[in-house]
Amino acid sequence: MRALLSTRLSCSALLTFTQLRTRSSFNSATMSFEVDPVYPGTAVQRMKTCRDRARSLTTQELSDEWESTRKRLLWAAGLKDLTNVPPGQGYTGHAFNDYNHCDATTMLGDVAHNLNDGPNRVAGIAVGNRLGPGIERASDPDCGPGGSWSTCTNGCARDPPQDVAHVQFLSRIAWKLVWCPPAFDTFVLVDDEGELLAQGAPRGSLPAMRERQANFQIVTGSKYARAAEQIGAEAAQRK
Repeated sequence: MRALLSTRLSCSALLTFTQLRTRSSFNSATMSFEVDPVYPGTAVQRMKTCRDRARSLTTQELSDEWESTRKRLLWAAGLKDLTNVPPGQGYTGHAFNDYNHCDATTMLGDVAHNLNDGPNRVAGIAVGNRLGPGIERASDPDCGPGGSWSTCTNGCARDPPQDVAHVQFLSRIAWKLVWCPPAFDTFVLVDDEGELLAQGAPRGSLPAMRERQANFQIVTGSKYARAAEQIGAEAAQRK
């Protein structure tokens, strides 16, 4: 498992909070909006909307065939279902579909075009990848100002979290997908504090077992693991 994690840490959410820019509908610099004093890169209104969307999803809706379930997750994250565009240009086919791209992060538009560079970049994340145009293209404008992306979760088990959302975007997550041990056939959605928002047990072609196991390994020992451990244990007792 360690080898799997060490060889696959190149992630697609690779942006920082430096070199602020504004772009068209992402332009939040001239808007009046709520600011998170701890994580000022958070698009707060958008985060709240995405959490409400996640809460609205029933267990039945999240227990459909996996690809149908994943499309509902994209909706809850404020992302469009885009699989006919190149990676980096808004492609979301990877989102919530592996062990690592499982944070629904909502960031202000004036940080979405920045690069993962400088002394505060996230460890294990490639330097310089520019995903701002893809975030802009893939984000659902109905969720509010700013953008959304399925950022990498590695580093989230540290306190405070040292993942892409919190370090690079200076943003809280709207929610995180965590697969539940011991069977890893159920998942939970938890908010930035690890509180349960929704759960599901999808069918069909799930992400590979090693991906689901690695997903939980990343959060082990953190606040993000609590709900997954509880729901997983309850599911195991019912079998």
